[in-house]
Amino acid sequence: MRAPPRWNSEELERERRKAIELFRVERLEEPLEAYLRHFERYQSRIEDFLELTVDLTKLGEDRGLFGRPEYLELVRYLAGPPISTDDLKVLVDAGSITSQRLQAEPQIAERIVSVVLQGLDRRRFPWVTERREPDEIERYAAVVATASMMATQRLSTNRRNEGKAKQEQQVEDALLGVGLVKVPRRHVRTGADLPNHGEFCGESKLSNRKADFILRLWDHRVMPIECKVSNSATNSVKRLNNDAAAKAEVWRRDFGATQVVPCAVLSGVYKLHNLEDAQDRGLGLFWAHRLDELVGWVSSTASM
Repeated sequence: MRAPPRWNSEELERERRKAIELFRVERLEEPLEAYLRHFERYQSRIEDFLELTVDLTKLGEDRGLFGRPEYLELVRYLAGPPISTDDLKVLVDAGSITSQRLQAEPQIAERIVSVVLQGLDRRRFPWVTERREPDEIERYAAVVATASMMATQRLSTNRRNEGKAKQEQQVEDALLGVGLVKVPRRHVRTGADLPNHGEFCGESKLSNRKADFILRLWDHRVMPIECKVSNSATNSVKRLNNDAAAKAEVWRRDFGATQVVPCAVLSGVYKLHNLEDAQDRGLGLFWAHRLDELVGWVSSTASM
């Protein structure tokens, strides 16, 4: 049976540099307006929140504010550094924080106030701990700094989500373009759960780990595909080696090395040695800027 293409070091270096160049072009061409739209929205929201809480001095008096998702997001950014959603749940001992939960259990809102005030960024909001009113310059600086933090984080999150969604759509279109048929998602526990040959499904579980696509090759082998978009060399370790390559080892163990062809489609920034490591661990590598090689290889399994 034909194995996926295996890249030597020179080829990996060439393609990773091409991926980095495409990443740079995308980032440079990204409009500033996207950041500014987020900034203006958050600036207005923070100004309203400061007015409602009398510049945070009455933060705990209207706990109903936390029932509004936009303000619950905002209070996490009052701390220095900001508190993540998951960390806030742990810190206030709540499995979930919703408006319904806060109405039913007002003590959760009390704990949120306590956590936020303990972690309050004293550089941005010095007047709170000094128990005085802020002057206009202090208030303006706090609003701008917080809006900038929130806008930057939102833009970064959108980049990751949109980049992955875009890549997944490109892979799906490429597979459909060579005659493969998309079928419903499923949990593949055994070979009987797999799509038929020439079919694929979107995000599904293969054994106990999810794949972005599960494809049944024409020669009946199963090909789980992971779509990976990395925005930094450091991030590439997590996405490629600690995730995709680790999954490949599990799938090959559970279904047999000769029956599973785990692959990843890559775009963005990667280190050469991380690419080599992933390939050595049994992960086939394809590039988002060369999807013709992916579909060409998939089509070639029909002649085996």
